[in-house]
This record gives sequence, C-alpha cells and structure tokens, in this order.
Amino acid sequence: MIAQAPHSEAPATAVETRATTPAMRRMLYVAGAFVLIAGFQLFVLSGQTEDFFAWTIDPPLTAAFLGAGYWSSAILELGSARRREWSRARLAMPAVLFFTTLTLVLSLVHIDRFHTDSVFGIAWLVVYGCFPVAMATTLLLQLRAPGADAPVRAPLAGWVRVVLVAQAVPLFALGAWLYAAPVDAASLWPWELTPLTGRAVGAWLMGTGFIAAHVAIENARERVDVAALSYAAFGALQLVAVARYPDTPDWSTLGAVAYLGSLVSMTIVGLLCWLTRNAQPAQTASSSASRSRAR
Repeated sequence: MIAQAPHSEAPATAVETRATTPAMRRMLYVAGAFVLIAGFQLFVLSGQTEDFFAWTIDPPLTAAFLGAGYWSSAILELGSARRREWSRARLAMPAVLFFTTLTLVLSLVHIDRFHTDSVFGIAWLVVYGCFPVAMATTLLLQLRAPGADAPVRAPLAGWVRVVLVAQAVPLFALGAWLYAAPVDAASLWPWELTPLTGRAVGAWLMGTGFIAAHVAIENARERVDVAALSYAAFGALQLVAVARYPDTPDWSTLGAVAYLGSLVSMTIVGLLCWLTRNAQPAQTASSSASRSRAR
C-alpha cells in the first residue's frame, strides 16, 4: 500500500485592495463637470450673475469667491475620479456630499432669491435636489465593495498635520457661524454679505475645513495628493479673486488681514503636501539605502 503524502494547507490569499467602483468614478466625473461650469459662471462672469447664474450675487468678489471654490473642487473630483484605488480617491466624496447637502438646504431656505424663471435657476435646483441622494447612494455601494486599504507608504510630516488642524478648526467654526447666523457673523467677513451669500460662503468654508481635517486624519502622502492640490488651488484662486477686486474688502479691519494671511498659508501648505507626495520618510529612505549597500 502506497502511503499518501500529508495534505498541505493552501497558502493564505492576499487581501485584495479595494478598488474605486465604476459608479463612483462616473459620479465624480459628472460632479466635476458640473463644478467646472459653475466655476466659469462665477469666477469668469463674476459681474454678470444676474444674467448667467442661478441667483444675482453682489458684490462680484463674492461670486468670484464661490467660483474659486467650485474650480478647486473640480481638481478634487476629476483627479479622484481617475484613481482606481479607493483609498486614493475617497477624500473627495465625504466632503462633496457634505457640501452638496449644505447647499441644498440653503437653496431651499432662500428659494425666493433664485431665478426660477431661467434655465440657470432651474438647473441649480434640479442638480442640488438630485446630487446629495445620488452621492449618498453611490458612497454606500462603494463602501460595500470588497477589499481593504493598501498600507500607508509615506505618512505626512507631523508639523503639516498640526498646521492643517490649526487651519481646519477656524475654517469650520467661522463657516458654521456664517451658515447658521449669517447676519450676525457677517461682521467678521472682510466685505458685505447677504444672508444667502453668507450661508453660501459658510458652506465653502466648512467644506474646505472638512478637507483639511480629513487630509490630516488620512495621514498618507500618496492618498492626499489630489486633495492637497485642490486645497492649494482654493487659496490661490481666492488670492486671484481679491487681486481682481482689491477695493471690495475693508483692509482697515483685522478680519481682512487675517483672511489674506489664511489664503497664503493654505496655498503654501497645500503646495508643500502636493510637491512632497512622492517623498519617502527619512527612516524608510535610510533603510532602503542600507539594503542597497548590503547587496
């Protein structure tokens, strides 16, 4: 009788990396196309919102502020849509879902201010009526996709995370105050805001603070590069908007100076995160060099 070899256990199967689903990528592409259009209406046609936007915005700097937000968001959404690993794309969706929900609420609260007799006003209400539900559904399906996150390859520098949190807290706090009580909080803003534009600005500040905090929490250079570029673009485009309308802010106030300083710091931190996206931590780099010498 021939003895049989003992049965060997099958090797453990490696856990598959969770991919960005096709539905999620399509959702991000659609959202990205919308914010590109909205950004053009607001940033380029800042002084013509009465004819080419969903509601009339005055002064034009406020329209340019909102347009800068939309264009920086386009970087986040379209850049994330190209990422096939979910861990490298997921920074976009929570912030965008949060922002679109806030914008839907403020649109319903101030619906009397919208141009409901124009294609721009109707399109705005339809888009924001549909996007939060579609995004939430797509996100839930994405979270059910099989797989796990790839390990973090390059954490952010500790001081970068501290600065991001230090920026996120006042952004979110001021944004929340503008959103909840735009008349009272408007006194802190460098130029005049209406209740509607105050809430719209507040939504962007909260959304941007959300992104800064999420980047700090994610703590992986390879995952946050697109969000960092979007964050830098937000600050840089706002600086361009101020340069276009330099007489609108009240530069005699502390708020105007703080606003300008915040934009500069956001631009610098975002660019540093993006430019160092491929850098290895010192410990990892020295370990690689030691292995190379050993060979």
